[in-house]
Amino acid sequence: MSALLKMNNEISRKQDDNKRASVLQVAKAVMWSFMGIRKKSDLENDAEMITPVQVVIGGIIGGLIFVISLMLLVRLVVS
Repeated sequence: MSALLKMNNEISRKQDDNKRASVLQVAKAVMWSFMGIRKKSDLENDAEMITPVQVVIGGIIGGLIFVISLMLLVRLVVS
């Protein structure tokens, strides 16, 4: 019986490891975090699926897009 429980635990761990966030999910999480608005249920779901590396890379890309957008907007208004 304990062998079956161990196998079941191993299978569930492997299934949990396969849950990876997509690029769209990471972008959505980073966008909402920039605005500071987030549902608790979404936050918990993101914490399970998104790795810290994905968050850092998404944050850097999101920050660059934000800064470049502001620069283009300022150039458009000034010219």
